[in-house]
Amino acid sequence: MDDPGQRFAAYVGREAEPPRVARYAVNEAMIRNWAEAHDDFNPVYVDRAAAKATGRPDVVCPPAMISTWVMAGYRRHREIHRLRAEGVTEDFAYSQLLSELDAAGFTSVVATDVEQDYHAELRPGDHVTCHFTIESISPIKQTALGRGCFITLLKRYLDQGDALLVEERFRLLRFDPTRKEGAA
Repeated sequence: MDDPGQRFAAYVGREAEPPRVARYAVNEAMIRNWAEAHDDFNPVYVDRAAAKATGRPDVVCPPAMISTWVMAGYRRHREIHRLRAEGVTEDFAYSQLLSELDAAGFTSVVATDVEQDYHAELRPGDHVTCHFTIESISPIKQTALGRGCFITLLKRYLDQGDALLVEERFRLLRFDPTRKEGAA
């Protein structure tokens, strides 16, 4: 008997995808744009003198901004959706897992939470690489959105010298929206 939960569990502990290398070095322009977009008035992000007054050598990057440096961009986002629509599975574990989830009817997704632990500050000129691991997959369960499972990705962000900057646990729910709680 085919048990999708057992098939999904086989992905736990596997590298989700190849490491994502930031397209751009950390830079003051992007830091300023992010701080302004979030109405974050902490001067250590935008004022060199204020940053130096705190003992830092230069401005620093807001820690919550870490994932923005390795985002793949809109072209890659469109490519992924095109490949999924064509039924193409890429040669890495996360793509294979998503294909299996689609085949099981768990076609919808919602991010549920993010936990971040900060280990070092990020400064202009640093270059970020992120390593993704499929850390856990819950048993299939009924939720208010539909039947599905929670997937936790462990992301480890490193600088150009492989020093750990941030550990992040990103959790999402993949579910079948046709099987909502209380639905027939």
